[in-house]
Amino acid sequence: MILNELAQGRRPMAEGVEWFEGLSEDDQRKILHTLVLCCGQARAREDDVPESIARSGIRPTHTPAVMLTKWRFGMDQLPAYELAKSFRLLVALFSIADARRRTLYCAGGCNHSWHSLPDLPRDADIEPVSD
Repeated sequence: MILNELAQGRRPMAEGVEWFEGLSEDDQRKILHTLVLCCGQARAREDDVPESIARSGIRPTHTPAVMLTKWRFGMDQLPAYELAKSFRLLVALFSIADARRRTLYCAGGCNHSWHSLPDLPRDADIEPVSD
């Protein structure tokens, strides 16, 4: 739910990064793996990469950006100091791909519950990850 809220701009990225950085390293790696799956499901394309790098705010020379430029998604295997950058980059890629999917395939309505998220109260906090 949180990843979809971030991808759809219903939560600010700064709030998402704060949530992500508060997780254990193991949970961060699980979230990155989930984001890769979400990007695949949303039909991310290689030509989405430059925009995702620009949106993420990370430098094109940072390791996660270089990996994505080569269409490699093993960011959950990077050192811990690269995980937050990977998170921002993959959320941006997911956002781009999901917006396109909603426009092209779901514009007339769909059964995807994540495309019908309720608006969040202005003071909504992100809930911790549960196993």
